[in-house]
Amino acid sequence: MGVDHTEPEVPEDAVGRRVSCDGERATVRYAGPVPPTAGLWLGVEWDNPERGKHDGSHNGVKYFTCRHPKGGSFVRPGKVSFGVDYLTAVEQQYVYEVELSNKSYIDLEGRSKKLSFEMLTSVLLCGCEVNGSGPDGEIRKTTPQVQSLDLAKTLMSCWEDVSSITQQLDQLEVLQLSSNRLRLLSEPSAHSEAFIRLKTLALNSCDLTWPQILECAPMWPQLEVLSVEKNNITELLRPEGVLQMLKTLSLSGNSLIQDSVLTIAALPRLEELNLTRTGLTLTDLRFDDAAPGSLTAMFPALKNLYLDHNNISEWRVVDEFAKLRSLVKFSCLGNRLVSNDGNPRTATQLLIAKLGKLVFLNRCEIHPDERRGAELDYLKTFGEEWLKAGGGLQPDSTFTCQHPRYLSLIDKYGAPEEGELKKPEAFALKNQLLKIVFVFPDDAERKPIEKKLPTSMVVQKVKGLLYRLLKVPAVDLKLTYTSPKMEGTEFEIDNDLKSLQFYSIEDGDQVLVRWS
Repeated sequence: MGVDHTEPEVPEDAVGRRVSCDGERATVRYAGPVPPTAGLWLGVEWDNPERGKHDGSHNGVKYFTCRHPKGGSFVRPGKVSFGVDYLTAVEQQYVYEVELSNKSYIDLEGRSKKLSFEMLTSVLLCGCEVNGSGPDGEIRKTTPQVQSLDLAKTLMSCWEDVSSITQQLDQLEVLQLSSNRLRLLSEPSAHSEAFIRLKTLALNSCDLTWPQILECAPMWPQLEVLSVEKNNITELLRPEGVLQMLKTLSLSGNSLIQDSVLTIAALPRLEELNLTRTGLTLTDLRFDDAAPGSLTAMFPALKNLYLDHNNISEWRVVDEFAKLRSLVKFSCLGNRLVSNDGNPRTATQLLIAKLGKLVFLNRCEIHPDERRGAELDYLKTFGEEWLKAGGGLQPDSTFTCQHPRYLSLIDKYGAPEEGELKKPEAFALKNQLLKIVFVFPDDAERKPIEKKLPTSMVVQKVKGLLYRLLKVPAVDLKLTYTSPKMEGTEFEIDNDLKSLQFYSIEDGDQVLVRWS
């Protein structure tokens, strides 16, 4: 630590405040001397612990505490910014000129427009150094029409800072607060008037637990959409008396405890639930209030369920989802649901046949002909098992548990005749080969390469093949793929140890190859 004799004024309440330094965000944990050096130092805990040097100690003296052993640093006050108030940030973001006493708005792309702050319905201050509201009542006078406000990655330190702004925005319905670190309130319900019209709230990457979110929830009595992705949420708890208006909840990117998922099943209006990349296997998921083939009272309004990139491998889990009375959209890309023949198309057909009310699967609409074909194939494929289980309308309970929709499909199409029954295909290489077209979007002169590869081939070996073809080191290769079913969408292939089947790559898909 060097000596800096310039000491800018530091707020009296510096400890606990948020600051920026060299483009990074941090929280002040200490303000004072650090002998033997002279002058004032700020001890900060970085949001990104890799930016730090120590745990708050210097020369054997503990000045502050960090959660990460290398998450702290000492910096001079002159190196940090404590930020500006809301209206100053608005002025900095939305630059004004004065022309003959009329205000002319110049947006960030240099376009000149007649506009005043009073006309703004959306204010975008993402990444700006907002630290609070500023003078009392000025926000209500200056930006009274704001309905959508983006305060992601600012320098607000606590929920009081947020509510001091939002209580002056009577029309506010959408609030983005991601990538902040906000201290909790002692009485959250006392601030509910500040969020009385709020319908949509994003708190992604805010280092929050689920109990902390429930603690804050009394502030948001009308909330319908809540995104809390990439937080520290593990165990879910039942929302008692809060979040009862919620229609959409995204928990993506949190490492959830398996058996806690059903604690949110009683949310009466929840229509959409995003559980992608949460590490779930759901092996023990059971809607015990409903027998196989019946409907559960849990998740009564749930229409859309997203479970992409998890570790689901048991078809029994899919049969449980069939009990959801309102489910019409389901996505489970990047899981380990495998059919007996190892063919991804067969696995897709099984999903369609098992989930009878589904309209969209893996973000693609299910056409009537596709559903009919899948259900008829299902009848024929498992017809022998049905006959061995006793056939008729009362096969043994083991078969009914494994195939809860089978009898309803017989009602729909009639029982399969013995000559129609399919013998299960062996898990042979010929049943697993995929025709894949490799394309090179950054090299217009290179022609596409078509290869037939087994579905079990891991990405690492695919890159090895490409190295032999392109002479580009595997470590430099970046792969994505596109499917004719979802034109215009690229899916990342980001784990070298996963197979092509894991990524739900199908026959005829294109793999896009780029390198650095």
